[in-house]
Amino acid sequence: MDAINVAAAEKRVHSMEEREDQKDRLDFVRNQLNVLTEDTKEKIKRVTEEVESKVSSAMTDEICRLSVLVDEFYSDFHPSPQVLKLYKTELNKHIENGLGKNLADRCSSEVNQAMHQSQQEMIENLKPLLPSGVQNQLHLLIPCRRFDLSYDLNCHSLCADFQEDIMFHFSLGWSSLVNRFLGPKQAQRVLLGLADPNLQIPRPLATTPSAASLPAATPESVSHDEFMVPLVMSLASLTSRTSMSIIVVGGVIWRTIGWKLISLSLSMYGLLYLYERLTWTTKAKERAFKQQFVNYATEKLQMIVSLTSANCSHQVQQEMATTFARLCQQVDITQKNLENEIARLSKEIDQLENIQSNSRQLRNKAIHLENELDRFTKHFLQKGK
Repeated sequence: MDAINVAAAEKRVHSMEEREDQKDRLDFVRNQLNVLTEDTKEKIKRVTEEVESKVSSAMTDEICRLSVLVDEFYSDFHPSPQVLKLYKTELNKHIENGLGKNLADRCSSEVNQAMHQSQQEMIENLKPLLPSGVQNQLHLLIPCRRFDLSYDLNCHSLCADFQEDIMFHFSLGWSSLVNRFLGPKQAQRVLLGLADPNLQIPRPLATTPSAASLPAATPESVSHDEFMVPLVMSLASLTSRTSMSIIVVGGVIWRTIGWKLISLSLSMYGLLYLYERLTWTTKAKERAFKQQFVNYATEKLQMIVSLTSANCSHQVQQEMATTFARLCQQVDITQKNLENEIARLSKEIDQLENIQSNSRQLRNKAIHLENELDRFTKHFLQKGK
């Protein structure tokens, strides 16, 4: 019993030392994991911000080069609605695939490199927290696979409202001139005013300010639109006067510059019209269609630059967070094993304490019995004598 008591005491001391080591290891793992978690969050945030900025910059550049991508598209073109519908569908596919490929060529390689480097840093930082056996198999548990960004431009839905205008418009026609000098919005107001004489174009109310409050007239005080719109409307009203007014104006012009110059000007005007009309072929219509589509798609794509870049950064964030979560899962398993080992050692220490206590009691009983036996033996021998 004495030997058992000594052995139990020695093993108990060893178990207690081992338990303290395991507790220190568990505390180290927990504290280090908390520190690495904060560092990893900052790292993921930094990488995702870099990805968002890079995708945004690359997409902005590719939108500026959209005309080149559209010019590379070849398909059967015809003004009929059925062919145009199919043409738009194929053009949207071409743009979506082309933009996606160009963005992938510009961004995917650097994004993968940044992610791979960050993942390797995560693994190297968390390796010391894992058992040696798990460290050797970590490349199998956490495979570093290639990550491909999904840009998801969805050009078909984005440009679904595009309406082309491939009707012939003479460059010196009334509508073209008004549109050129006033811009699309003001030109639409003027043309609508000509189409509907009852439509009133709002003008600023005339006021008569006092001399004291009257500011000095400057060129900036009168906007270009407020000056040009009434002027064009006045010219348009001249063209809608009676034929007598036209004859009078024509007579004045004829007497001023002569009929030869008028005839030459009208002939050149007619020849220019005929030239533009004859050159308005299917190819010219396709070029006009592509230019209109480029302008429309550019405006629409610019609206989703921030959304697309944010979506890409979210994908990177999810991928990196998933990798870190897998590493943390292995660390959690390690913590669980340490906790189980500490619990096992505590139970073993309790058992060894019981063994020590029982062996001590049994040893004391044995000593007591031995003493009783000695006394009995001495007493029996004395009686025998």
